[in-house]
Amino acid sequence: MRPRSTISSLLTASLAMAVLAGPSCSTGGRKARPEAGQGSEAEGSASGLTAIRIPGAGPILDLSAPEWGQAAPVAVTMIPQIMTTPRHPNAAIKQLRVKAVHNGQWVAVLIEWQDSTHSDRVDIDRFGDQVAVEFPVGNQDSAMPSPMMGNPGARVNILQWRAAFQRDLDHGELTLHDLYPNAVVDLYPDRILRATDARPYTGALGLDNPVSRPNLSPVLEQMAEGWGTLTVTPEQDADGRGAWDDGTWRVVITAPMASGSANAPRLAPGQKTAVAFAVWDGGNREVGARKAWSNWVPLTLSQ
Repeated sequence: MRPRSTISSLLTASLAMAVLAGPSCSTGGRKARPEAGQGSEAEGSASGLTAIRIPGAGPILDLSAPEWGQAAPVAVTMIPQIMTTPRHPNAAIKQLRVKAVHNGQWVAVLIEWQDSTHSDRVDIDRFGDQVAVEFPVGNQDSAMPSPMMGNPGARVNILQWRAAFQRDLDHGELTLHDLYPNAVVDLYPDRILRATDARPYTGALGLDNPVSRPNLSPVLEQMAEGWGTLTVTPEQDADGRGAWDDGTWRVVITAPMASGSANAPRLAPGQKTAVAFAVWDGGNREVGARKAWSNWVPLTLSQ
């Protein structure tokens, strides 16, 4: 298997510009899941989302943990992104179903949505499913940042889970042959040139694009202060896990409540804050600004 640098030379330079679900498939006779965000239990609280306190310590990654059954779900309406180019009025995903928990050290958000296409491979003309959780950073006694990636002087923290990253972690990175079975390569520059001379041939990896590096987590931690400012943070503390089954994605995104980073919020039990969401359906050619987003949802962290 070639390292990520080989594939990055061909792919990631174009994808880096866009760094930051349809109807349910047939159940085949199995018991159908309720629509994500629908049903009596998904009505949620009018006051917003509550992260209940659960026992334990460290990252919260278990999608099937029984504690999720104790957290009240909230239906979050998603809005097509039509504020800036490229606009996307026909976003596929209309609603997310969201729960939250914390253990005093880490907070976690469980997100579910319907998506029949299961897009977890990325190449030149194919995009992956993604979902992101956004937190305001800094003193919230003043006006809240814009939920659309913040605004100057009002920073937001964005934790973006990617199905393609999850696939690499679960099954191993795709090789060049996996993506392009008919491709022919005579030689690789890094095999005949010194590292410094081969660097121009390594594409986005040679430019130190963080998306091109091998991933230890399916979640990319980023910050922004308005459109066009999205930046991968030096600290990559967040983690997550996602699984697709029977036309439904279930994704948990978890982060330290107080990481000490200037790019992340400082949370504590009993605190009130807010979260916002964005979601991309790769099967609907959604990537970058072509997405659905939500307004701020009040979030209370239980004592």
